[in-house]
Amino acid sequence: MTSAPKHFIDLDVIDKVILREILDLGVDLKKSDPSNRDNLPLVGKTLAMMFEKPSTRTRVSFEVGMRQLGGEVVVLPQSETQFGHGETMADTARVLSRFVDVIMLRTDDPQKLADLAEYATVPVINGLTDQSHPCQLMADVMTFEQHRGPIAGRTVAYTGDGNNVVNSFVHAASQFDFSLRLACPDSLRPDPAILRWAVEAGADVTVTDDPMEAVDQADCVVTDTWVSMHNKEDDRVHTLTPYRVTVDVMRHAKKGARFMHGLPAHRGDEVVDEVMDGPWSVVWDEAENRLHAQKGILQWCLS
Repeated sequence: MTSAPKHFIDLDVIDKVILREILDLGVDLKKSDPSNRDNLPLVGKTLAMMFEKPSTRTRVSFEVGMRQLGGEVVVLPQSETQFGHGETMADTARVLSRFVDVIMLRTDDPQKLADLAEYATVPVINGLTDQSHPCQLMADVMTFEQHRGPIAGRTVAYTGDGNNVVNSFVHAASQFDFSLRLACPDSLRPDPAILRWAVEAGADVTVTDDPMEAVDQADCVVTDTWVSMHNKEDDRVHTLTPYRVTVDVMRHAKKGARFMHGLPAHRGDEVVDEVMDGPWSVVWDEAENRLHAQKGILQWCLS
């Protein structure tokens, strides 16, 4: 009897022990020499990457990661495939499962991801939806621990829009046992459903409209893009301006605190240059760790 595929959909549906195993695997792979082509774990395996949203870091990190593990990659932009022109996600899942060993989807609609995972007979990985971004959070936890040691018991402060990254941070706070403080304007607070989930899960998550209150003595300060790079909304920018990460904000955090941003950053909007390029910033390590965290995810899915 064929076992069910090991999907990586969201952090809240994977046991915290397994998440730690995946992260530890990613750390071990980071230490390995990618030029050593002996005994690669994913030789003969193929990853299909489906993109309904544009990407730089997700595409490059998954493609390079799969190749470093010995596998092959097929990139499927929406404009060049039938899944972007009326074919159901269920049918796409059935067909791709006959061709490849693992599928990564980056989409707007989380229901498309759910349909893909339901009908695929190979593992499915969430490369981002409008509801969550779990691969980014795996890289973020890896980066924090690279610089500050175990994240359990620490405090992470997020300031800005209560978006998909925030949803995954809430999941991560529960699964990796850290405290999360969210500073968001009332009109852009996190989805009430994710906050209810946090209460039910016993996660230490608080929400405020005061960024200084959120970052006070925090071990890490995080933000994310406010608006699409190609769709700058003046009202939204005006609402979020008090939540910009500045030098003064970072000075309210704990001594030795780190600053993280999943990128792309709109410098001058959600964060100033002095923070992005300053002593607090670990954004470039964070970007690199997408590669290593996702290698751990790929190997776990196909193990």
